[in-house]
Amino acid sequence: MDKAARMTARMAIPPGSLGLLEKQVQKLFRAWPELYETIKPYHYIFAADNGVVTAGVVRQEQAITYLQARNMTEGRAAISCFCKAQDVPYAVVDVGINCDEAVGLDRKVAPGTKNFLESPAMTEREFWQAYDAGAEMVQRAKLAGCNLLSFGEMGIGNTTTSTAVLHVLTGANLLEITGYGANPGHPEVVLRKREVIAAAVKRYEPLMKAPQGIIRCVGGFDIAALCGAMMACHERKIPFMLDGFITAVALACAARIEPAVSAMAIPSHMSQEPGMLYALQAAGIHPDEVPIQAGLRLGEGTGAILGLSMLRTMLYTVYNMKTMEELLSESCGAAK
Repeated sequence: MDKAARMTARMAIPPGSLGLLEKQVQKLFRAWPELYETIKPYHYIFAADNGVVTAGVVRQEQAITYLQARNMTEGRAAISCFCKAQDVPYAVVDVGINCDEAVGLDRKVAPGTKNFLESPAMTEREFWQAYDAGAEMVQRAKLAGCNLLSFGEMGIGNTTTSTAVLHVLTGANLLEITGYGANPGHPEVVLRKREVIAAAVKRYEPLMKAPQGIIRCVGGFDIAALCGAMMACHERKIPFMLDGFITAVALACAARIEPAVSAMAIPSHMSQEPGMLYALQAAGIHPDEVPIQAGLRLGEGTGAILGLSMLRTMLYTVYNMKTMEELLSESCGAAK
């Protein structure tokens, strides 16, 4: 056994009886450059608009991205409540909301991407600007002493961009990976998503040989920032909690660039989006490694914060429960 396995094996419980929680805390130990007794977390929500919404792939108004991102900064969104309940500091990072006013930390690349049905979603320069913004956030957290990050996103239309990226990256069938997003009960939305993605992929195929090119052509600024942040976590040895579908697609891209990134990613929940399984597999994560099956499909990082709370509980348990050696050293008389 390595040191991580020995840490859990010493607990006064039947071996493996805490199941996946033991495996997750072992992954945490292996990701850290040294063993810590407490988690010092930070949560980032990357927010951006997607020009492809003008192609009819959603039913919501694009303005919801701005309104909900502002709601997050005011502490009244779902993710705000989740973070406050778990005492996790968080920040919204505006990498491309379609509004002159920035929300949260201003790293606005542009007021949203372009409609990728008509032109590539972003220029190469814009891709790297969003990518670097994600990496910058990781550096900020590291300097502040954080040892575990979690990521979320906000952007109307980003299940379309994520599905497009996943389709090109893995070759997965659009019939199998295209979901409803925030539009359950509207099959016409799913059909339109498939049409738009298929047309764009055919148009930009020569430009999409690498993950960076795929995100640039059919992705979003949030996905670019997430990919940059995950790559920076690998470089700086900071593990991170994975959220749902959009973050899983970003991880799949990062893992294609550098497979070792997946060693930093701790999955939290299985999103209801049908592409989630494919994205995890592309990142080298087996579905059996995902602890929460709660039918979540909100995004924002809500699942990641739930996963973080479980992981923090397990870490406390490893360091504070009696070891098997201590238990066996007590005689019957001493116990009384």
